[in-house]
Amino acid sequence: MESAQRTYRFLPADVYTAGYRVVGKVMVSTNGLMGVLNDVTKSHLEVHDARLARIHMPTKLVDHFEVVRLVKAQVFVLCAARREDLGPSGIVRGGYSQITELPARLTTSTYELEGKLEVAGRFDFVTLIADKTRNFVPIFNATLTAILIPNLKVESPGALFNREKIDMLAFLNQRAKEDK
Repeated sequence: MESAQRTYRFLPADVYTAGYRVVGKVMVSTNGLMGVLNDVTKSHLEVHDARLARIHMPTKLVDHFEVVRLVKAQVFVLCAARREDLGPSGIVRGGYSQITELPARLTTSTYELEGKLEVAGRFDFVTLIADKTRNFVPIFNATLTAILIPNLKVESPGALFNREKIDMLAFLNQRAKEDK
């Protein structure tokens, strides 16, 4: 019995760990970057033609490798060049058609991430944090900033953050009004 051939392609990706920025290409199937990162059968991510930089000097090249292998559990955020690179809308949105955009700020021990979360129905923080079906959650029109290095600022039309690295989530429309 013959198995159907899968179509693979490379997509540009900007991957952030606690100490490094890895810029290169990730091989994906039709499920995009989200399919690769949320694949429970693999605990690693391969970045091809990878350029490494330390977080405190994000534009200074440290090294260049044909392939860098990262432990997915140590990845904080992956920034994509295009929203479509995250994957088909059915996978990115979880199959729902009625979506609410929520402007949010997320923090990890190393980064702040601001953008729009898309949720189906009512937002439930416990579901977001405990959802074992996907460790990497999409955020759109994202701005990533390193907490201790504010000049590291990255804008991305679509990013995937590791829900296990989240320390705090706040909705921008719930900012306290200042007393005058």
